[in-house]
Amino acid sequence: MRGFLALLVLWAAPAGAVDCTGITHLDQAFTICEVDPDREGLRLFLRDDAGDILGSFSAVEQHADRPLAFAMNAGMYHEDRSPVGHYIENDREEMHVIASDGPGNFGLLPNGIFCITDDSARVIETRAYLADRPGCRHATQSGPMLVLDGVLHPRLIPGGTSRYIRNGVGTSASGDRAVFAISEAPVNFHDFATLFRDRLGLADALYFDGKVSRLHAPQLGRSDFGWTLGPIVGVLAPVDGDGGAD
Repeated sequence: MRGFLALLVLWAAPAGAVDCTGITHLDQAFTICEVDPDREGLRLFLRDDAGDILGSFSAVEQHADRPLAFAMNAGMYHEDRSPVGHYIENDREEMHVIASDGPGNFGLLPNGIFCITDDSARVIETRAYLADRPGCRHATQSGPMLVLDGVLHPRLIPGGTSRYIRNGVGTSASGDRAVFAISEAPVNFHDFATLFRDRLGLADALYFDGKVSRLHAPQLGRSDFGWTLGPIVGVLAPVDGDGGAD
């Protein structure tokens, strides 16, 4: 059970190639969703045409006029639901990169940026992103980095007592594989980070959030809801035989 933040909703899953499944790591349960960025139209969602925050999976579907094959909250946000850090959607930058350290998980450097291009998705450390400026169609900044070049963030302590339901994303070095994960019960940062490195074999991973973490995975009969969200990452279900890209 995920408490009042997450309710299980059952319906027929829309067609889509996103692969979601439950796995176990360190005797803890997680749900992962694997996306092929070259084929599945992975993108971010924040505002509707009037500029208002969408804030929920159902609002994204209503705005897009098609169902989601997968979605997850994707980065930290202010009380007005605007992104805390860098944010690009459909090539338009809403928020610049924040490279300085600061309070909270976001400012626990190194942090990073999840960058989506037309055919790839990569987690990139923030200062490396600033040095290279890859051509991201969509980008969201969050923190801390969980794994960087196969090494865990130095502040992640084995046996840490801070435990929340957490979610994040890990990517392959080439950007051809993106795996989103959410814990099914409270987990500490260290164990969550080792899920990406040791269980999923991904060299780079980024923390999205805790406490408000939610997943939309209709193939599992699941759509979590609760507090209004900020940035959302997702894949629109294919319509009339297309690949789901938008």
